[in-house]
Amino acid sequence: MQLIIVSGLSGSGKTVALRTLEDLGFYCIDNLPAGLMHAFAEQALGDDQEQRVGIGIDARNRRDDIDRLPSIIAELRDKGVRVDIFFLQADTETLLQRFSDTRREHPLTRTAITLSEAIESERKLLEPIAEQADLLIDTTHTNVHQLRQQIWTRVAPEPGQVSLLLESFAFKHGVPPDVDFSFDARCLPNPHWEQELRPLTGRDAAVAEFLGKQAMVGEMISDLTGMLERWLPRFAEQNRSYITVGVGCTGGRHRSVYIVEQLARHFRATRRNVMARHRELERELE
Repeated sequence: MQLIIVSGLSGSGKTVALRTLEDLGFYCIDNLPAGLMHAFAEQALGDDQEQRVGIGIDARNRRDDIDRLPSIIAELRDKGVRVDIFFLQADTETLLQRFSDTRREHPLTRTAITLSEAIESERKLLEPIAEQADLLIDTTHTNVHQLRQQIWTRVAPEPGQVSLLLESFAFKHGVPPDVDFSFDARCLPNPHWEQELRPLTGRDAAVAEFLGKQAMVGEMISDLTGMLERWLPRFAEQNRSYITVGVGCTGGRHRSVYIVEQLARHFRATRRNVMARHRELERELE
């Protein structure tokens, strides 16, 4: 039996996540009072070992119900229910823009407080859920299609395999909050200092050729590949369904992108659930 709780900030993509779970065959209900979750889960899951349920819980819940949620989840797990919490978030500026674009009203908006104050109040209210999250997804720089793909990859892995998300990023913009492992490529030769390579990315042939000739780059890729090949099966044995590996460099355009592309090429030869994401390149396209 599997139960996925989808929670997070208003405007961060919870509805998209729930609809994706429905597409995957989950029975989903949105905005369930947290206090009713235990009874609902037992009724919905019943004795069906294959039943899968998704529940959306948001800031319209009472504070005491949200505070009780960790104990409710513990009780369900003690009864053999597999419970995963997906928590979605985004930075305040992005959420403000999304509410402006859609002209939706924030659930905590009142005449006495501003929208930005409502967003910060919601962050604080949902902290007990965020702290318990098994998967934290930051959608600040993620569109609808990318979010659906992330949910799909994590929920529908090949039997006996761990879904693998490889993500490049720039350290100057921070390490992605959802990575399980983070590796630093800033020690490698930087194509940025080659004038003709500077405007290109790690996906371009010229940059790939430059980095492919560097012994250190090959050694890092070999080491990362060997580590993941060895340990991914161990995670699968522990019923872990997904792993996120981040590779960062200074600007997130050359070295980290190239390494992620090479790792993705390697693992796609033997795995179906492999996704490559380049955070800074996606940001440039927004």
